[in-house]
Amino acid sequence: MSLAGTSFRTFVLYPLLVIAFELWLNDGTLRLQAWALPLLAWGYVQYRLAGRYRLRLGGGGPGMDNPPERLVTSGPFALCRNPMYLGHLIFLAGLALSLRSWVGAALALGTAVWLQFRVRRDERRLAQRFGEPYMQYCSRVKRWIPAVF
Repeated sequence: MSLAGTSFRTFVLYPLLVIAFELWLNDGTLRLQAWALPLLAWGYVQYRLAGRYRLRLGGGGPGMDNPPERLVTSGPFALCRNPMYLGHLIFLAGLALSLRSWVGAALALGTAVWLQFRVRRDERRLAQRFGEPYMQYCSRVKRWIPAVF
């Protein structure tokens, strides 16, 4: 996990910042909502497992700096074109909800907007790399939420 990478920001830096801010704002106490904690685990596990799956089947490296060598359309990628990025968003939603944090919510929203731009760029690169099979995949599988968006 690179210190400058998206994963470091999502899973290490942002939680530390949100916790520090909430401790400062609430006189050293956290307003923890235990019901939202499973979202943190779900988001992180989804990110890790989808990433391993993509690396195993698609080759390349993590992220688009070292793009996949083969198009992966099965497993979690049969449900959503961006299950790893979606894992980031689920984790950040869990962070905001579990700490009842408007700073966490702002980070989640900002990350969602940033990821939308990043996904559009990634899609252009994947379309150039894989051509018609990728375009057919895009017509079958939603970008973010299975069967919705």
